[in-house]
Amino acid sequence: MTDITIKITDRNGVLHEVQAPTDMNMNVMELIRSYELAEEGTIGICGGMAMCASCQCYVLNDVLKTERNDDEEAMLSEAYHVKENSRLGCQIHLTEDLEGLEIEIAPEQ
Repeated sequence: MTDITIKITDRNGVLHEVQAPTDMNMNVMELIRSYELAEEGTIGICGGMAMCASCQCYVLNDVLKTERNDDEEAMLSEAYHVKENSRLGCQIHLTEDLEGLEIEIAPEQ
């Protein structure tokens, strides 16, 4: 089993360094929920279908190499607090090449 370290800044500005399993097909939204880094009911409302933007986060470094997909692009075009580096956490799958990823959870929608 390979865990990677991801740095997540929560909505209160507190930095958390968490261990993320890469062998469970988890995504960033599920990781945030599993560590309870966002209030219950404020993240992953649609269950990870790229339909609510409640798991929007800002990617703070260049570890993530994938681009937004069409569903993500469409959802973010309707969301609040969107920046150039916005991504939906549910669309970022935890893989070994994300070691050292730094993200910040966007403000609540």
